Amino acid sequence: MWIGWIEFDVRLGDVHSLKEKRSIVRPIVNELQRRFALSAAETDSVDLYRRAGIGGSLVSIDRAHVVEVLDKVERFMAERPEIELLSAHRHLSSSTDDDQDELPFA
Repeated sequence: MWIGWIEFDVRLGDVHSLKEKRSIVRPIVNELQRRFALSAAETDSVDLYRRAGIGGSLVSIDRAHVVEVLDKVERFMAERPEIELLSAHRHLSSSTDDDQDELPFA
């Protein structure tokens, strides 16, 4: 099993309140979920109205599929005219990675 996540630091344009921020961030998060079938959420800078952290993650049996989806998500975010993409960080790991801690099932 492969697990991939990506997190974006974005700057919002002409936004002057948290309500305006939500009107931009929420549709982006919803579109990520709908278009790419991944879990997505606002992940950082929730109290700042001109910055946002947006993250997404997915699980697949195929490493290539995870990489392909994360590439598409990154292109999607870079093409959004209402935001400025400041950075993108991604991580990919396998359930068989030796450095992963396994938690007992309770």
